[in-house]
Amino acid sequence: MNVVFISPQFPDTYWNWCDRLRKNGATVLGIGDTPYDNLTNEVKASLDEYYWVPSLEDYDQAFRAVAYFSYKYGKIDWLESNNEYWLSQDARLRDDFHITTGAGSELMSQWQSKADMKKFYAAGGVPTARQIKVSDPDAVRAFAREVGYPLFAKPEKGVGSMGAHKIADEAALEELLRKDLDTPYVLEEFVPGEIVSYEAIVDGEGNTLFENHSEYPIDIAASVEQQLDVWYYTRPDVDPKLSRLGRAAIKGFGITNRFVHMEFFRLTEDKPGLGKKGDYVGLEVNVRAPGGYTPDLVNYAHSFDVYQIWVDMVTFGTSEQGKGGETYYATYASRRDIHNYAYTHEQIMERYGDVICMQGRMADVLSDDLGNDFYIARFKDAKDRDEFAAFVEKLA
Repeated sequence: MNVVFISPQFPDTYWNWCDRLRKNGATVLGIGDTPYDNLTNEVKASLDEYYWVPSLEDYDQAFRAVAYFSYKYGKIDWLESNNEYWLSQDARLRDDFHITTGAGSELMSQWQSKADMKKFYAAGGVPTARQIKVSDPDAVRAFAREVGYPLFAKPEKGVGSMGAHKIADEAALEELLRKDLDTPYVLEEFVPGEIVSYEAIVDGEGNTLFENHSEYPIDIAASVEQQLDVWYYTRPDVDPKLSRLGRAAIKGFGITNRFVHMEFFRLTEDKPGLGKKGDYVGLEVNVRAPGGYTPDLVNYAHSFDVYQIWVDMVTFGTSEQGKGGETYYATYASRRDIHNYAYTHEQIMERYGDVICMQGRMADVLSDDLGNDFYIARFKDAKDRDEFAAFVEKLA
């Protein structure tokens, strides 16, 4: 099996996908924009060959790289990045090289559109907030009068929470309508809820090979806009109600052969037309692995290897790895360079070093969403989990 993996060197743990592919017997061919001599030893050892391109943004360069691999190794069986930023390009390359194991451009475009998502949610019977495209100002104003304020604006297609913000009143709406937007926006009714996520790896029949439930006890959009500290955790279990809706969304979207990361609201109060307090409402489906170090959090929470599960799905069509072992609250807590904190790095390590699984510096391109310095630890008890996050992020 010939597998092309796009950007195996970034994020810095993504060589793990390639490492497991090689161990499963695949020929692994990497394409990236970091010169070969600058790759880590882990990345180099995970690949059969690496093709450097000066810019992955340039489709022609990526095309030529795949063409070279196709000429040298024969038919490409699989092409993937597992990275939101490259999903559209991945799909276009699949179309051009007749790679049928993943979504092509037409389907990927629909999956990535926050407007087109609505029909897929409806097909799965998953409730979602009312929405309108920001195109016709009069229609947008009528929508605002119907659903009321606050509203929530976000790019129709985007990466992370970039550009998403609350529209508090009519003045804020008019300001949005006056802007010459570079990208199309959608406007949604505001949903009173906490954000949770559902992660799964889906086989060729649309069946889940594992499930994960993550919680975000922060306002994610506000944390980016106001540069607040970020913390979240993966649970040792999955709420059966969330599992049911996650699987229903997978069927509604027609997702196969993919890692998925789905965001939901859990209602904090009754919302007419959407559900009762504690019910889940579909927010967004991302047809790729969760961002940052979340795959590693999932591993620490469930004592298994999601890199291996995904690779088993690619190479064998299924996996027995998702059974797991000991379960924990795997917790991510980060700090920003702009703040002063009560405790030093040394004090954090002295108190929590025996339960910290990873710690380090977040890549600058991801730091708006995820902070600058991060710590990942795991706990059996929710109280210990919360105390850890509070300790790491306590301001001076």
